[in-house]
Amino acid sequence: MTALRKLLVPGALGAALGLAALAAVPFPIAVRADVTPQAVLKTYADIAAAGYGDSLIAGRKLSESIEALVAKPAPETLSAARDAWRAARVPYMQTEAYRFGNKIVDDWEPRVNAWPLDEGLIDYVSGEYGSDNPENEAYAANVIANPSLKIAGKTIDASTITPALLSDELQEAGGVEANVATGYHAIEFLLWGQDLNGTGPGAGDRPATDFDTKNCTGGNCERRIAYLRTVTQLLLDDLAAMTKQWEDGGAARKAVVDVNPDNGLSMLFNGLGSLSYGELAGERMKLGLLVHDPEEEHDCFSDNTHYAHYYDALGIRNVYLGSYTRIDGSVVSGPSVSDLIKAKSAETDAKMRAALDATMQKMTVIVDRAKGGEAYDQLIGQGNTAGNAVVQDAINALIAQAKDLERAIAVLDLKPIRFQGSDSLDAPEKATP
Repeated sequence: MTALRKLLVPGALGAALGLAALAAVPFPIAVRADVTPQAVLKTYADIAAAGYGDSLIAGRKLSESIEALVAKPAPETLSAARDAWRAARVPYMQTEAYRFGNKIVDDWEPRVNAWPLDEGLIDYVSGEYGSDNPENEAYAANVIANPSLKIAGKTIDASTITPALLSDELQEAGGVEANVATGYHAIEFLLWGQDLNGTGPGAGDRPATDFDTKNCTGGNCERRIAYLRTVTQLLLDDLAAMTKQWEDGGAARKAVVDVNPDNGLSMLFNGLGSLSYGELAGERMKLGLLVHDPEEEHDCFSDNTHYAHYYDALGIRNVYLGSYTRIDGSVVSGPSVSDLIKAKSAETDAKMRAALDATMQKMTVIVDRAKGGEAYDQLIGQGNTAGNAVVQDAINALIAQAKDLERAIAVLDLKPIRFQGSDSLDAPEKATP
């Protein structure tokens, strides 16, 4: 197993091994003779199909582990389900480079990865969570405990937990984005429960008996099981649909490869730059650092945020270099944006590659801190000067990376692209209380 292959499987499956070796993976240096914008966009679509396909494969393994948990609720089956959830995040997070430029992905994404969520909508929460929120009447609705809900003046029949209930009635109920009823983070909350440790050590610690109908803790175990099974099946359905979108003949592929190549490349760069700057550096990292709030970390129940950020950054690198290593170890690659830029300005390409490498090195430091026992929510804690600096270093690298992407766009004579911004970067006084 190569060092890069080891990077792609976290937790008990081994992704914690070999992260520092990433910087040693050599970049290809030859300019390909078959490089054209159309060929680059085909590679882009091929990597998307592989990434979403891997996400579906890993999602099915997660589903199998959840069925094993339901069949035998015990610490070991719960631990295995959690490991499977972490492993499922690895390929999915690498696909986030396809957001912000592709409307089909952007319209679909809230179903699978919306965050942060008001977990009281789904299940029981601690007294510290509170029972109401003036901005969200469903803040503590607890659908698992209540077969009937009233949201936005509408009575919702929740007597049977169905896909339609979760996706059509509860997801963003009342127009509130924090009402997240589907996707990875709903599953994460059900497997871990709340993380009540603040910026101290420790993740969520839901007991396996919350899924044991014969020795039920937390109440409503049958409905909790029904919710977990239903939300997992919805995730599989959504991943299967997006995989087809990027296969031959799929609408998402056509929207990239069957358009003016300049438009396709603009979609590609918009995704890379917006994820680098506004989303990852801004909303997912700088905001939490500004307010020192663990509720603003991406995988907040599982304390898996270090890997979430790492694989987001790796996904950007994959697209730029036109190469993705699948979960089975095979590689999908082809003509890349790097090749296009190198043909026009080897210096610009070298700087872009160096920026990507610098980002991955900073992300590796965050992962190494987590491996050493200091989770991401601890790093952003108030008073943790050294931890804060580690996160800020990664933010700075992402910002620099976005600037290099702008230079690459100029080299290709594309129209300037306005990447997604973030108040936490552009107007921090608006992002803090």
